[in-house]
Amino acid sequence: MNNSRIITLLSDFGTIDPYVSMMKGVILSINPAAVPLDMSHNIRPGDIFQAARFLREAYPFFPEGTIHVAVVDPGVGGSRRPIALEAHGHLFIGPDNGLFWPVINDCVDVKIVHLKEDRYFLQNVTETFHGRDLFAPVAAHVSMGKRFGRMGEEIDDPVKLTSSVPHEKNGALLGKVVWIDNFGNLITNISRKDMEHFIESGQPIIFAGDFEVKKFCGTYSEVGKGEILALINSSDMLEISVNQGRADVYTGTDLQKAVGLDVRVIRGEGG
Repeated sequence: MNNSRIITLLSDFGTIDPYVSMMKGVILSINPAAVPLDMSHNIRPGDIFQAARFLREAYPFFPEGTIHVAVVDPGVGGSRRPIALEAHGHLFIGPDNGLFWPVINDCVDVKIVHLKEDRYFLQNVTETFHGRDLFAPVAAHVSMGKRFGRMGEEIDDPVKLTSSVPHEKNGALLGKVVWIDNFGNLITNISRKDMEHFIESGQPIIFAGDFEVKKFCGTYSEVGKGEILALINSSDMLEISVNQGRADVYTGTDLQKAVGLDVRVIRGEGG
């Protein structure tokens, strides 16, 4: 695989503090021709599940060879391993805490390396900021053609991410709300395939907690302004929305309450 100069950055750092700019400064100091791009820095602090979902959803839209640095790392400075891995024609760098498991699990041929060669790190590696001191410089060196396989030893036991997956029970398809996006849409972990397999035909009825959604549509405009609906979004996931409004406000559900909220799909008429 020929690595590109593009290096994406995903973190829970936010943009108020200088942490992201420090990582970019390290990358550009090592490789001035690198192209660091922000994937997102608004991951909820320490939320490995959300980061894993964002990464799995976004990386396929980047060119083959792109280097992805993901740093949501509540175990920084502890026993968790720093790793780099090649999968699907992309390279991923970050902590071995389950963040990369969805990518690894989707790939039949993945190479994973426990990063140990400190000559590719900054001279002084702190115990609290491996994003700047370890992952950013490794990414920069790889973007210059250094082979990540020579930066440590290959491993075959990455940390797995265990989370609830949609499943059928008592005639219903069960899932969870995993996020509220910037538009107030309730994003679930139920995929298009899950819905197609479960519904087959007809109109489903969808419950988010105790809130009932009867309109399952193809587009937002199929209902009137201010009406609630469910649809399959651009990432092929079931979403609860309000046409030209906010589903979180409509349902009285804030982010803290929504994430992990039970979602239940039942077959309606014709299903």
